[in-house]
Amino acid sequence: MILDRLDNADRYADLNTRLRAAFAFLRRNGLDDLPVGRVEIDGPLYAIVAKGPGRAPMGALIETHDRYIDIHYILSGSETIGWKARADLGPATEAPDPCADVTFYPDKPVAWTTLSPGMIAVHFPEDAHMPMLSGGDIHKVVVKVPMD
Repeated sequence: MILDRLDNADRYADLNTRLRAAFAFLRRNGLDDLPVGRVEIDGPLYAIVAKGPGRAPMGALIETHDRYIDIHYILSGSETIGWKARADLGPATEAPDPCADVTFYPDKPVAWTTLSPGMIAVHFPEDAHMPMLSGGDIHKVVVKVPMD
């Protein structure tokens, strides 16, 4: 996992061939005006815009992805994301959904990060995470970066 400000993202651009394009998308003007939902960027690189109330950690599930890196970028509000190493997770709640590229676990994070506007959290397949935790409203963009 990487926790930083978008201003410093170029330090990590060589970790994956599509990270540079993902960071460029997040730097573009007009992110606040994007509609909620899926936004196509370039081929398999896409974003999900979320806007609304955060959730409480009680009852939330921790998740992993096999084929995508998640870049969480906060536009407004404050979001806490729980983290745990994927290798340390217990059994999944159900079989992985290969089409959705998500697996959920009834496990608990061992570390917490709180993001404010301008910050990024980059989660790789080995990073289990519990996003969207907040007592208020969150407006964020999650860029889905293919691993290939």
